[in-house]
Amino acid sequence: MRNAEDLTLADDRPLVALTMGDVAGVGPEVIARAWPDSPLRALARPVVIGCAEALQRAVVSCSLDLEVRRVDRPESAEPTDQIIPCLEVPGVDVLDVPLGKVDARAGRAAYEFLITAIDLALAGRVDAITTMPLNKESLHAGGVPYPGHTEILADRCRVPRHAMMLYLPPREGSREGLGVIHVTLHVPLRKVFDLLTVDRVVETIVLASESMRPLLDGRVPRVAVAGLNPHAGEHGLFGDEEIRIIGPAVTRASAEGVSVEGPIAADTLFARALDGEFDAVVAMYHDQGHVALKTIGFDQAVNITLGLPIVRTSVAHGTAFDIAGMGIVRTDSLIAAVRVAGQLARPKLSVG
Repeated sequence: MRNAEDLTLADDRPLVALTMGDVAGVGPEVIARAWPDSPLRALARPVVIGCAEALQRAVVSCSLDLEVRRVDRPESAEPTDQIIPCLEVPGVDVLDVPLGKVDARAGRAAYEFLITAIDLALAGRVDAITTMPLNKESLHAGGVPYPGHTEILADRCRVPRHAMMLYLPPREGSREGLGVIHVTLHVPLRKVFDLLTVDRVVETIVLASESMRPLLDGRVPRVAVAGLNPHAGEHGLFGDEEIRIIGPAVTRASAEGVSVEGPIAADTLFARALDGEFDAVVAMYHDQGHVALKTIGFDQAVNITLGLPIVRTSVAHGTAFDIAGMGIVRTDSLIAAVRVAGQLARPKLSVG
C-alpha cells in the first residue's frame, strides 16, 4: 500500500482514483457536479484519472467555480471544495470528441483511463478505484475486445474468479444495505443455461458472503440464492436447473460455512430481502438482478467488482448520451460509490 511519507497525520482517508469513463457521456459532468458536496470526500480522498481539459469543459457546462489542477502522481493530490486534482493519462486525444455520440477515441480513452487506475491500485499507489460509465459501442469501436469494466478488471488483475455486485446502501429507515451478485453477466440470455455449473454458483455464493462482511461490520451475511426458472422450477415442472445445479450448490456452500438459503423464486425473493431477511441475493443472470435493484434504488445503487486483489466500485448508471453537456446530471450514485470504496478500502489500508 501507500508509504508513510505519502500520508499526513491530518488526512488518512483512503486515496480513491476516479476514472472519467467515456468523455462523450455524463461521467465528467457527474464528477464536476458532485465535487462541491462534502460527502464525496467524507470517507475518501478522490483524485481523477483522465483528461484535465475534458473535465474542465464539464465544469463549465455545469456553471461551477472549480479549478481542475493537474498532478504528476496521485499521492500528491490535495482535493478541496474548489480544486479537482487530475492525473493526466498520456497519449489520449479526446478534446474534439463530440458529446452524446459513439466515438472510437472516447472508447479507447476510457479503456486507458481504467488501465492506468488499475495499475496504480495494483502497485498500491491508490487504495481503491471508482469508475464512471463507459459506452460498450465506443469501446468496441476503439479496438478494445472486452464487453465492459468487469471483464477488463478481471483480465488486468489476472483473476479467474470474479463477479459483479450491485449494492444498495442503507436507506432511511433501514439499518443495512442489500447486495445483488450475478453468476453470469454480459452474455446473451440463451447462453446462461450453458454457463451455469455447480462450481460457478458455489463460487458466487462464497464471494457474496465474503464481500458483504466489510459492509456489515464483520457480521456473517445472510445469502439468498435465486432460482433460474419461474417458481424456482416448481420441483422440476418448469425446468430442472434448480434440482441439478442451484440446489446442490447451495448445499455445498452451506457445508463450507456460508449462511445461505435457496433456490428461492425470484418473484418473491427481492421483497423478502428488502424486508431485512437477507443481506445478499445471488442472481443467475444480468437482468434478474439488475432490474430488481435498479427499480428499487437506481440513483443510489453502487456497482462493486468482487474477487479482485483491489477495491473497485462504480456508479450504476450509464453514459446517458441524451443529456450529456446539459449540466443536469444527478450525483447520488457517484457519492455512494466513493463512500463504499472508502469503506471497503479502509480495512486494507496499511501505513509503512
